[in-house]
Amino acid sequence: MRSFIIHMSSSTARQKNAAKLCQDLPNGELIEAVDGRDPQQINDVQLFPGNLHRPEYPFKLRPAEIGVFQSHRRIWQKMVDEKIDLAITTEDDLRIDPERMKQALELIKPIATPDHYIRIPVKQRETAAEVLARRKDLRLILPKVIGLQCVCQLVGRRAAERLLAVTNRIDRPIDTFLQMHWLTGQPIHSLQGSGNQEVAGEIGGSTIQFRPPVSDKLTREFKRAAYRAKLMQHPQRVNA
Repeated sequence: MRSFIIHMSSSTARQKNAAKLCQDLPNGELIEAVDGRDPQQINDVQLFPGNLHRPEYPFKLRPAEIGVFQSHRRIWQKMVDEKIDLAITTEDDLRIDPERMKQALELIKPIATPDHYIRIPVKQRETAAEVLARRKDLRLILPKVIGLQCVCQLVGRRAAERLLAVTNRIDRPIDTFLQMHWLTGQPIHSLQGSGNQEVAGEIGGSTIQFRPPVSDKLTREFKRAAYRAKLMQHPQRVNA
């Protein structure tokens, strides 16, 4: 199995953590992150203001979000080009427990195929539509509503190919787009209990999150809640 860690080489605060991930994950390799502020690096994707798909996304894409989306697409393309059947893909603000990750991979190894996309999230908020496997406090589930963040996942080659085909035009962040399984045709599974942690606050802060002005906060929360309610109308279903 291969592992790819998205890292911008100019981000010196994250270099140590990225290097540790290369050591802790199987066959780890750094993948240069796409800079969403550089037009030349994102000229192969068309950008839309949240109105490309339904439900419409109520916020404008920020350069960092565009860069993250394109960084994941870079890995998907690499998997397709090099015929890599399965790969762990992470962002460089992840911290893993090597022993727990080993147990997690042992649980999903007999199940994972090139058609799978399995989130290994840091937040355990998803509700299961189906439990596919269980070992102690580890559970592989099909979540009803797919969670946010793409800090860590196991991606299959055919899943990567499927997602590449529908992301040459984007209008929302990658994690929000992946929630739209009815559009992508890609079921998303989730492995709960891996012990993964997000450590952006310890290594320079998040490259995506920002604090809106106080005057905008309530408006954004209202729009986010309305958008979430629309997503709830499209749960993943067993044998869908």
